Amino acid sequence: MKKWLFLIVILGFFQSSIGQTTSIYLIRHAEKVDNSKNPDLSKVGLERAEHWKTILAQVPLKAVYSTDFLRTVQTATPTAISKNLEIIKYDPKTLDLEQLKKEHKGQAILIVGHSNTTPDLVNKIINQKVYAPIDDTVFGNLYIITISGNELSHQLLQGL
Repeated sequence: MKKWLFLIVILGFFQSSIGQTTSIYLIRHAEKVDNSKNPDLSKVGLERAEHWKTILAQVPLKAVYSTDFLRTVQTATPTAISKNLEIIKYDPKTLDLEQLKKEHKGQAILIVGHSNTTPDLVNKIINQKVYAPIDDTVFGNLYIITISGNELSHQLLQGL
């Protein structure tokens, strides 16, 4: 766990030291109270949302995106508050990824989504089908995409 946190901090500092490096961090919402259409986070989910805030504390985020569901907004909220950022709502079906990359060029952003939308967004951004939907029991994945000039790299950190 500590080595992943260290890696994220290093990536964040690296991103901030090179002005044209864009870093996109993507996570799935935290644990929810039930399987209803728009549930709140459970106690464990609220704790995980705070955990994400801690993990991303040293990353110089300039924007936080969330789908318009309670569980994703509640997951994004602690991090957004800690960075003094408003949460930007998005629809994964209509999100213009080229515009997103252009608008946030040289910045770090966080996108909070769902088990099926988060890996799909990563695949679309990297223009490869690498990542499968997240199992319903998995909440600790962090996808990191780094774009520097024409170079693009991506990685998945699991179990955070």
